[in-house]
Amino acid sequence: MDSFLEVTLTLSEGLITTSKMTVLTLLFALPLGLVICFGSMNRVSPLRWFVKTVVWIVRGSPLMLQILIVYYGPGLFNNFLDQNFPAFPLRFALLPRFTAAVVTFVINYACYFSEIYRGGIQSIPRGQYEAGQVLGMTRSQIFFKVTLLQLIKRIVPPMGNEFITLVKDTALIRVICVYEIIWMGESYTKKGMIWPLFYTAVFYLAVSGLLTLLLNWFEKKLSYFK
Repeated sequence: MDSFLEVTLTLSEGLITTSKMTVLTLLFALPLGLVICFGSMNRVSPLRWFVKTVVWIVRGSPLMLQILIVYYGPGLFNNFLDQNFPAFPLRFALLPRFTAAVVTFVINYACYFSEIYRGGIQSIPRGQYEAGQVLGMTRSQIFFKVTLLQLIKRIVPPMGNEFITLVKDTALIRVICVYEIIWMGESYTKKGMIWPLFYTAVFYLAVSGLLTLLLNWFEKKLSYFK
């Protein structure tokens, strides 16, 4: 019993890291994704294609590789400059492990969110934009007063999938030795205890279940938008 309690408390510490990672990623990635979405839909072709290329690169490469690049990349680049161009003044700041993980996740998920936003915006009938223009509304007024709430209604289900995937993807930050819940569970294997590693699934299922309930409730609140 003492062993079970000890494992539960240890995994709870890892869950705190996982939860912080999830919350911070959503806090920054949701608004950044909207900015990227506007960039990918911009009428200026060079900007539009630049943004689309960045989104393609981020979505097309493994998240684990991106974590390694953000964490180790600045140090490797600085080392290259020290060896080949010591007089060059530019040097990149080295990020702490957790900060590097947050930066990577924010950029990665913002790119995914941008595509969900774009799909939601393009699904709204063109006639609604035209009606707003006839009424003399500006583009920003049309977006905030006509488009936004309908957009939220349409993107809740795919966003919910991304939120749950995000919770599970946080396990990847162990690659740069951030002590999240899987790391905590695996540490017990050195003591000959394998069950704590599988016990982590209970925590993931609990968080995913809570997110599912919250998203279902939120979706029902928006049910008046048909």
